[in-house]
Amino acid sequence: MSSRRITTVAGMVGALVVLLATAAGAEDQGPASSKGGKAVDEAPSGVELTTTLPEKISVENSSEETAITATVKNDGSEGSGEIRLLVVGFDGLTVNDVPGCSAIAEGDLPEGANSGFACAIEGLAAGAVESYDVSASFDLGKTGKICLPVQSGDGGKTYWQQGPVPFGTSNPSPSAPATPLLLGTDNQPVGPGGEELPRTGVSSGALGAAGLSLMAIGAAGYWWSSRRRIVD
Repeated sequence: MSSRRITTVAGMVGALVVLLATAAGAEDQGPASSKGGKAVDEAPSGVELTTTLPEKISVENSSEETAITATVKNDGSEGSGEIRLLVVGFDGLTVNDVPGCSAIAEGDLPEGANSGFACAIEGLAAGAVESYDVSASFDLGKTGKICLPVQSGDGGKTYWQQGPVPFGTSNPSPSAPATPLLLGTDNQPVGPGGEELPRTGVSSGALGAAGLSLMAIGAAGYWWSSRRRIVD
């Protein structure tokens, strides 16, 4: 086989591997969900902004690294104008990077948050969607929460806020390379006699239905009321 043909075949195989890896990663996260989301301030007429997070993420047990897709969309009939999406981590979930977005200074983070990024969006047309790849780490010994507020461009209003909503698991995999976590789910240890993972979510009695809403760390809107203007 000629070197040219070998190179061509190798390139095709490499592309196929990348394609399969991308498809697998998307499949691992499952369908998108707006669980824990609520409208806060009234949006401009004809604008309907919401966000979604994956139903499932997978945390590598060795590195504690994970990837999350954060999506904002406009289901309204008019363009949104200038807005910004914030991606904020709490407790054991730390947001390490969101390409194309700016890190929020530590002093500007809301109480209880450990990290955050602000993503400026010039405008979302009616029906448009914008997605961001979030690199994060998750300490499996702690509760981990994430929050996605959508604000006006100057931070004066919060049109929508998803979370802080927890990730947790009811099916731990202590011997596996990775632990799957489900959005809005309390962590449960391995059954009697089995190896037990650290808890990553609060108990159902402490969280309950409130944990599936914005009551996990306070009512929507109020959470951002003291720190509306973070970074432009």
